[in-house]
Amino acid sequence: MSEKLMDVSVVLNGKKIIASVAPDMSLLSFVRDRGCKSVKCACETTNCGLCTVWLDGRAVLSCAVPMMRANGHEVTTLEGLQAESADFARCMAEEGAEQCGFCSPGLIMNVLAMEREIRDRAVAQGVEPAMPSDEDMDSYLAGNLCRCTGYTSQRRAIRRYMASRFAAAGEASAAAGKGE
Repeated sequence: MSEKLMDVSVVLNGKKIIASVAPDMSLLSFVRDRGCKSVKCACETTNCGLCTVWLDGRAVLSCAVPMMRANGHEVTTLEGLQAESADFARCMAEEGAEQCGFCSPGLIMNVLAMEREIRDRAVAQGVEPAMPSDEDMDSYLAGNLCRCTGYTSQRRAIRRYMASRFAAAGEASAAAGKGE
């Protein structure tokens, strides 16, 4: 008996894709089938965070998202965030937070999402973005399993990255205020 397919349409890393997929296909399988190899699965139980992508700008575990839920939405993987991810990857290397690198794509996706959320919330409130606390970082990274580190070096990398991003945002804000 042949399996009935369903048509889906998503914007994947800025490119519209229309495809026919099996009803039980996960977003993880869909993006990997389209060359997004940064998205991985190691646990098959939504516990490792390696499959983190953005669905309409929010971090989600792609292994737990059926394609029907992604239909009509925007999906971003690490491949679609090369410039932003390079800055954080540099901070990770400078802080010794890069070990085997297997968990890095999911971690980077969550850190970039955290930075955007903090920045957007600060803009909405008309204040400068604030450095996340250790508890905030733990909350954002709770679903990312790293077997190589104790997260201390990763926290240092996050602080370094956030400081550079927030300093750049402050400089841009000051320049805009001066009419430059």
